[in-house]
Amino acid sequence: MRILGIDPGLATMGWGVIESGGDRHKLIQYGCLTTVAKQPMPQRLRTIFVGVNQLIDMFKPDDVAFEELFFTKNVTTGMAVSAARGAALVAVAQRTEEIYEYTPMQIKKAVTGQGKADKHQVQMMVKVLLRMDDIARPDDAADALAVAITHAHSINAKHLFKIT
Repeated sequence: MRILGIDPGLATMGWGVIESGGDRHKLIQYGCLTTVAKQPMPQRLRTIFVGVNQLIDMFKPDDVAFEELFFTKNVTTGMAVSAARGAALVAVAQRTEEIYEYTPMQIKKAVTGQGKADKHQVQMMVKVLLRMDDIARPDDAADALAVAITHAHSINAKHLFKIT
């Protein structure tokens, strides 16, 4: 199964593609979609929309998994990231109904075994699980790979995480 993981963001949206066969995962590719801060919001959202469509064309994922948004402080930033997530969701929804989401705690638990793991622990486990030489950079791409791994680990119960 090929999985595209997405870590939503407006300035930087991380993405990672893995292939999973049970408990074995293979890294395909990872990176970030970026937008220019000085551009108007509609153009930034279009950049994300077009970029996600290109990722789907290039990698042809079976499933797409998102990290669920979680904000405790800056509402303005949260709204912008929500808009970016929406643009990505629409791009994916045009192509497939196999769309899933996981909370940050679920991702940490699935990747490290501990729901309160720190960012470095998650990055190290992503590196180990995907047999990478180095930690994926930037952090957004590493986070997206963690989302994809989480979905792979949840495959037998994936219906519970489907975005409806």
